[in-house]
Amino acid sequence: MVRANGAVSLRELARVVQTSEVTVRRDVRALEAEGLLDRRHGGAVLPGGFSRESGFPHKAHLATAEKSAIADVAAGLVEEGEAVVVGAGTTTQELARRLARVPGLTVVTNSLLVAQALAHANRVEVVMTGGTLRGADYALVGSGAEQSLHGLRVSRAFLSGSGLTAERGLSTSNMLSASVDRALVQAAAEVVVLADHTKLGVDTMFQTVPPEAIARLVTDEPPPHEERAAAELRALADQGVQITVAGAAGAPSGAVPGAAVAHPGPAGAAGQSGQGGPSGVGEFVAAP
Repeated sequence: MVRANGAVSLRELARVVQTSEVTVRRDVRALEAEGLLDRRHGGAVLPGGFSRESGFPHKAHLATAEKSAIADVAAGLVEEGEAVVVGAGTTTQELARRLARVPGLTVVTNSLLVAQALAHANRVEVVMTGGTLRGADYALVGSGAEQSLHGLRVSRAFLSGSGLTAERGLSTSNMLSASVDRALVQAAAEVVVLADHTKLGVDTMFQTVPPEAIARLVTDEPPPHEERAAAELRALADQGVQITVAGAAGAPSGAVPGAAVAHPGPAGAAGQSGQGGPSGVGEFVAAP
């Protein structure tokens, strides 16, 4: 599976071989020792340092529950009548399906799949960039896409990618996709990154959003054994990124070791540490 797709999550491996993640993790360690693959947070990739990009059909079946929860939270950030940009990706596609219910919304996108998800939303205006179709992720890329974004200004950009680290921020494996994502960032007053825990700590070739430009990260809660993923969240919080964890049922399950926990109030602002917030959502801020 790793050879065919470039990367695979431990959960997906466990599902396919019908065994536990503990067993899969042990086997992955043994294969890494033989130089057959490299471990990444929550998964494995082909050896060679940077992750290779997986095809869209494969990515669409990875971490589906986590992406759905992330999309639910991200949709709650969008207000009626707002104008936003939404980049390409499987998580942003899930977000688009939920944005179809926001009246008066304007969505600018280079993703055919995002546009398709909003095509029948009566009160949502969809503006597509120009560009050349990249079939790997059904996105418009190239100079046409970038030029169509010049002079545009919206409130938020929702972006996903191939990897996220505190050192380099959000990155992707394709140069053309990265260039368009950077143009999307320039069009927005605020950048919201949507990334499930399997992307935390993963570094790919082309930076799209430096960590200092990320206002908010919406992610899912890393499994207890993913200490490095939790450390990555702490490092991002230390840099001022507001981190919202989808699926965290209150402070106990949403806690990252060494980080204070805050929950959003009515306007999404962080409340006092340890207070209960909306069901299934937690926020992390840097520990004092």
